[in-house]
Amino acid sequence: MPATNKPLRYRQIHLDFHTSEHIPGIGSAFDAEDFVSTLKRAHVDSITVFAKCHHGWSYYPTKVGAPHPNLARPDLLGDMVRALNAADIECPIYISVQWDERNARIHPEWRVRSATKNGFDPDQLTARWHTLCLNHKAYREELLEQAREVARRYETPGIFFDIILTPDCVCAECLATMEEHGLDPENPADRLKNDEWVNERFRRETSAALRAEFPGLRVFYNCGHIHKQGPQRFATYSHLELESLPTGGWGYDHFPSSARYAATLGLDFVAHTGKFHTSWGEFGGFKHPDALEFEAAQMVALGSKCLVGDQLHPDGSINPDTYASIAPAYARIEKLEPYLEGAKQVSDVAVLTAEYFHPGGARNHAADDGAAQMLLEMHLPFDVIDPSARLETYRLLILPDEIPVDAELAGRLDAYVRQGGKLLLSGKSGLNGDGGFAVDAGIRSGGEVAFNPSYLRGGRKVDAALTQSPFVMYGVGQAITATDAEVLAEIGPSYFNRSYKHFSSHQHAPDDPKAPSLGAAVTLKGGVGYIAYPVFSMYHAMGQPLYRYLVRGLIDRLLPDRPVVTDLPSSGRVTLTRQAGQKRHILHLLYGAPQVRGKAVPASEGAVRVMEMIEDIPALGPVTASVRLPRPPTRVYDALTGQDIPFSNEGDRVEVRVPGFRIHTALVFEGTA
Repeated sequence: MPATNKPLRYRQIHLDFHTSEHIPGIGSAFDAEDFVSTLKRAHVDSITVFAKCHHGWSYYPTKVGAPHPNLARPDLLGDMVRALNAADIECPIYISVQWDERNARIHPEWRVRSATKNGFDPDQLTARWHTLCLNHKAYREELLEQAREVARRYETPGIFFDIILTPDCVCAECLATMEEHGLDPENPADRLKNDEWVNERFRRETSAALRAEFPGLRVFYNCGHIHKQGPQRFATYSHLELESLPTGGWGYDHFPSSARYAATLGLDFVAHTGKFHTSWGEFGGFKHPDALEFEAAQMVALGSKCLVGDQLHPDGSINPDTYASIAPAYARIEKLEPYLEGAKQVSDVAVLTAEYFHPGGARNHAADDGAAQMLLEMHLPFDVIDPSARLETYRLLILPDEIPVDAELAGRLDAYVRQGGKLLLSGKSGLNGDGGFAVDAGIRSGGEVAFNPSYLRGGRKVDAALTQSPFVMYGVGQAITATDAEVLAEIGPSYFNRSYKHFSSHQHAPDDPKAPSLGAAVTLKGGVGYIAYPVFSMYHAMGQPLYRYLVRGLIDRLLPDRPVVTDLPSSGRVTLTRQAGQKRHILHLLYGAPQVRGKAVPASEGAVRVMEMIEDIPALGPVTASVRLPRPPTRVYDALTGQDIPFSNEGDRVEVRVPGFRIHTALVFEGTA
């Protein structure tokens, strides 16, 4: 029977176990004592174990599904659960949902039929999972009955339902549902609405049934991404799990943006990385322990619990090298836990997520990630929010690149600015159809400029690190006329756009210094700043530091008194948290710059991607930091060692100097909250 719902534990493992029926001796080498002792040595306190895998096989004597035909131990799952519970290691249980190869073979009528060519509906000769559609009642009932069976049979804190997808389905059931709901199957947006409706019905039915029978049972539905669609999207969830394997295609910039959003939703959450060199499903791959230490430290610094993905060998033997590499990261986290419980992010800045207004992607929106990347590199703590958030909580609100503003949101933004809040808009954010802006920015747009790329002129006025000469902007700007705003920089054209008729040099024509300006590039009116380009998406694509300096210069005018100022390099990371009950703040400083090492890594979709890696992280120091706090601290010390850190007060700021650190340090400011 399930345990009472308690806060998530900090040091978790997700133990993949997708095993083909063509492999013999499943679980034959499982040793409960070795299994538990290996986890204990690695400081693991929770591990997700498998009831049913993507192949459709179960690992216990199920009466609902089908036990793996080569299962050497009739109740491998039960043997794990009993050993783990005896050792006080939690054991959530995994059930695969839309990937179930056994059911795809015996119930082909349940299979997804995609309207477009994608990986969810592969042909029979493709070595890839065949996705099942949740619009089939019989399959939904089977999934619920298997979850009930598991929860009745085993002592578990929760169920992890994996693979709830939007496969662009046009099977017969989905076509009938779309007709019933007045949706057009030939419209991709309508097909997505149908996919989302089908999935939400499954989540709603399943959570209601499980909560009624098993109060306190944790339930999570994994779709590979925490969609930024407002808190109501997660009403059927007990908590959140943020899948974000940096080396598996997500990259090191994905998790911070997701975590900064998840932290605002009021749900306990855990982050997924992996022990793999690449991604899920890799046997014999090992991530460097430095990378795991950095990733775990970043998780807790952003308010998340930690989880490392592993994959058990089909024979059931646990890999000692994997857990030797995890142990240093989890030993650090175990020591830090007193400074993590109940800690909340301190953020003056919020990014209004573009993903809320432009749903449908499998990852974060490029504008969101670009904004997050810039702010991380500026060491400026921030939250990512949707329109349900209280805007007045923040001193600066960023609307990145393509945020539409309706009458209701315009009224809220206007009130926010009148009460002293600051706005930074870019690209098409806030634009009305007639060229005006939904907030009073003192500017009008004449539409997009005719040049791509174009050039930014006069950048030195915005930030001293910008070039004196015009620099290229790889994006389409707006032709802005300033009616009542200060112009800080302008847009300059090239001689012509590149085409077969006329081109110059290898890439694009140079700027035309004699041509008149195409309009304002950067403007400021009171508390509203504007950049005429989709600068955050551009930064996400190009990584040009000049684009970050452009945003930094405008932020310095809007928010001159930053909460944290440090001399960490731009690849360093800073977060500030507050433990109200303990009346203290914690400053997390991290450094673990990833490098691109693999340059032709096959992805699961057949594409090629680069591989970011972390290895050999050097020690940094000395490092200085100035932190704005509500009151002077009574003591400052290192959370891991307890060593006092000298500090000085100047007004509402506290200055500290850390002699040095490697990967991560957490400084505790007592008596400040």
